[in-house]
Amino acid sequence: MANVMDTLRERGFIKQTVYEDDLYKLLDTEKVSFYIGFDPTADSLHVGHFMQLVAMRRMQEAGHRPIILIGGGTAMIGDPSGRTDMRQMMTKETINHHIECFKRQMARFVSFEGPNAAIIVNNADWLMGLNYIDFLRDIGVHFSVNEMLRAKCFETRLERGLSFLEFNYMLMQGYDFLVLYRKYGCQLELGGDDQWSNILAGANLIRVKEQKPAYAMTFTLLTTSDGRKMGKTQAGAVWLDRDKTSPYDFYQYWRNIADADVNKCLKLLTYLPIGEIDEMTKFEDERMNAAKEVLAYELTKLVHGEEDANLAQSQARAAFSGGAGELPTADVKVDVETIIPVMVAAGICSSNGEARRLIQQGGVLINDDKVTDINAPVKSGDVVHKGKKVHVRINFV
Repeated sequence: MANVMDTLRERGFIKQTVYEDDLYKLLDTEKVSFYIGFDPTADSLHVGHFMQLVAMRRMQEAGHRPIILIGGGTAMIGDPSGRTDMRQMMTKETINHHIECFKRQMARFVSFEGPNAAIIVNNADWLMGLNYIDFLRDIGVHFSVNEMLRAKCFETRLERGLSFLEFNYMLMQGYDFLVLYRKYGCQLELGGDDQWSNILAGANLIRVKEQKPAYAMTFTLLTTSDGRKMGKTQAGAVWLDRDKTSPYDFYQYWRNIADADVNKCLKLLTYLPIGEIDEMTKFEDERMNAAKEVLAYELTKLVHGEEDANLAQSQARAAFSGGAGELPTADVKVDVETIIPVMVAAGICSSNGEARRLIQQGGVLINDDKVTDINAPVKSGDVVHKGKKVHVRINFV
């Protein structure tokens, strides 16, 4: 079996590593326990987690054991990495609910059975009972404030003010790695490249405290060709939970990404061979649409299953061809069956003001007719079109 580092590097995952030659040999000769951390700040994972989920799956398929660390303890503080403001603190009950939601979604990516079965741990189990004085004497003594202040994860927060509460985050994440090393023999932490300073801190802590090797590897962030994080739309994040982002909307997000991003996303997020990906993305014209369809289908199948992927694809093709037979349907209950309240109730627009502006700009159709009247009537069964990408059949209930 090929070394998983070769696979990850070939497909564009790896951004930074430490002691790379030793790590390569370790992954080539041993079955390694590794961990990736997830902060339970919502009740669903989103597109921003995709890289970690796919990498975790590839590592497990290569024979290594995933440890999924849920930051139930660190979420009580909040990670300052890449933030310009302080994260909202959550209750224990909310965090536990989010953890249960994560487990269900992660089961589509990794196996919790077999010789290298994934395990889920919660750092609240060891962080919540810490004695602060003992922690400072045992762990804090190994962290240099000067080096921490130079860390990129604190960069944006220092401009606006970094609380001492948040300043402790690096120590806690480093301590997580040490605990996982002691309890499970975990030798490697993986994560997005914005976590490099925190991950490296944990590997260094193990080397100092245990006098044993530990490793760090970060992945390139999932960004668009112009540097923006993927998974953000005008309506908000693109979620893996079907109740937050429907399979159709999930499919459409990937179907409509920029041509320049298709090759990268296919290599990072799908299992298609590199040569096949390069062949289907070599064009600079409308032929790229076929590659976008493949990307959208493969990712929707991964997250929601083959049946939903087939349905989303047929709905999207019906919308593109002008048909309405398989378009997504919104069940709507409104007092006034006119276009503005219907668009808001159907989730086509987030507010009356947005719907009104779109109508005034000529961006809304009912069936094949452009809407010019903000009080235009809508009947059950009508298809409302918002621009070229959103097409919803209305069903009054």
